[in-house]
Amino acid sequence: MILNYINWNVDPEVFHIGGLSIRWYGILFAASFVFGYFIMLKIFRREGISQELLDKLSIYMGVATVVGARLGHCLFYQPDYYLRYPFEILMVWKGGLASHGAAIGILTALWMFARKAGKSWWWILDRIVIVIALSGFFIRTGNLMNSEIFGKASHVPWAFVFMRDNPVPRHPTQIYEALSYLVLFLFLYFAYFRKNLGQRAGLLFGIFMAVLWSIRFLVEFLKENQVDFENKLPLNMGQLLSIPFIIAGLVIIWLSLKNKLSKKGEIQSS
Repeated sequence: MILNYINWNVDPEVFHIGGLSIRWYGILFAASFVFGYFIMLKIFRREGISQELLDKLSIYMGVATVVGARLGHCLFYQPDYYLRYPFEILMVWKGGLASHGAAIGILTALWMFARKAGKSWWWILDRIVIVIALSGFFIRTGNLMNSEIFGKASHVPWAFVFMRDNPVPRHPTQIYEALSYLVLFLFLYFAYFRKNLGQRAGLLFGIFMAVLWSIRFLVEFLKENQVDFENKLPLNMGQLLSIPFIIAGLVIIWLSLKNKLSKKGEIQSS
């Protein structure tokens, strides 16, 4: 029966030099920043904004993504362990990054950046989500190369057998998410460059929030739980954390369409 499915046994390590290991996940993670930088550079040039400001923004984004994702994993999924061994929070190379934590970290860092740079928070958010959606595609592809964050057992014709785990056909949920995020990126890119929807404060950001976290919520039904305590919950941690983001996205879309979001990053009263 196994031969009827896709046997996946890719080595997560590309090569190593001495004690240095180069892994597919690291390459794809770095690629997300490289491609994101050049897309943002195109946006900045289109709007007549200096590359120097983009370089500063990139630093904020890089630090916020790693710190937020790491703290999110440690505090949302394994708080008991990491509160006992807090120094292991710094051991990022051992794995453990959470996208919800990255989202919180990025939102916080961009708010700080907007205040310092004198830009509207909505202006930054509406543009940065274009490249964040693309980053989601790269990161989930990296998860596929690591044979991690896979789905539940399934007998669909496209099921993957992750040979490094156990010979059971499973939903390739990494691919489901990666392709969904790629489509979302293409939509946001088209909406900004061809439809100029970036001119309506908060709209692209609201669409991103509502759609991306809805995708995450739905795909979680097909995933294996990451930690044991999730087995006792009606929804897993990924779904519970996604709900506030989805609601926020829908509210922001409504406020944007009603012209209640000011270009200064505030909510206007009627």
